[in-house]
Amino acid sequence: YLSHLITSVPGSSEYFLGTMIPYAYEIKMRQLGVKPETLEKYGAVSEPTIIEMANIVRAKFSTNIGVATSGIAGPGGATPDKPVGTVWIAYSDKHQTVTKKLQLTKDRMLNIKLASAAVLNLIRQSLPQ
Repeated sequence: YLSHLITSVPGSSEYFLGTMIPYAYEIKMRQLGVKPETLEKYGAVSEPTIIEMANIVRAKFSTNIGVATSGIAGPGGATPDKPVGTVWIAYSDKHQTVTKKLQLTKDRMLNIKLASAAVLNLIRQSLPQ
């Protein structure tokens, strides 16, 4: 959904190179390159994992910035410490990595939309002025 929002803007091909959607643990490790020990120790929905994902995306695409999201959109997948609506987002550039933990709703589609808007806002706030 995030890439849809970005590419719906005319001229986005001048700054948007692509996306990866590594949904499963195996794909996060094999295709993206997240360390198995990061996922085993912290889980996919965690600050260490999302930092690693954003940094890897930036490196793989050779871009100035990378962003990543990982969350429990719902209705299933919750744990006592990570309820539905728990989302981590990250922004990475060569100077900084910024993360934010969101506690959203129990509505899957609304969570996807809210997380995407939060990433766009994080990009806006984090880009050099």
